[in-house]
Amino acid sequence: MKKIIKLLTLATLLFASSAQAEKTIPLEDNSLILGEWKLYAETPQLHLEKKMVQNKWNFRNNGILTSTAFDPRLDGIKAVDVKYSVEEGVIKKQIQPGRDKIENCKVVKLDDNDMTLHCKYLYYLFKR
Repeated sequence: MKKIIKLLTLATLLFASSAQAEKTIPLEDNSLILGEWKLYAETPQLHLEKKMVQNKWNFRNNGILTSTAFDPRLDGIKAVDVKYSVEEGVIKKQIQPGRDKIENCKVVKLDDNDMTLHCKYLYYLFKR
């Protein structure tokens, strides 16, 4: 009887975790993400409290992503350009300018005014 209860518990846990598997929206190209997006929050998991931010990401047609943010250390606005591309349905972007290291960002939500990206460690929440 104990074995049956343990097996049922294990099956329930496996089913629950697979039901919560993240759905992604595969991109064919960059046409749906082009333009300026206001990054308003970041979070390690969508169900956790979100850290509010005030940044902008501008996906340009030439493969450059311009990230603009207020930098309190500089008492001003700082803009950084990194390379990006859309391959295999995901956004592949440089982690830092001038470095070859790339991270994959999956689109979790996308409509005319909202976008949620899941990169390696964080979810980024955007509005147009």
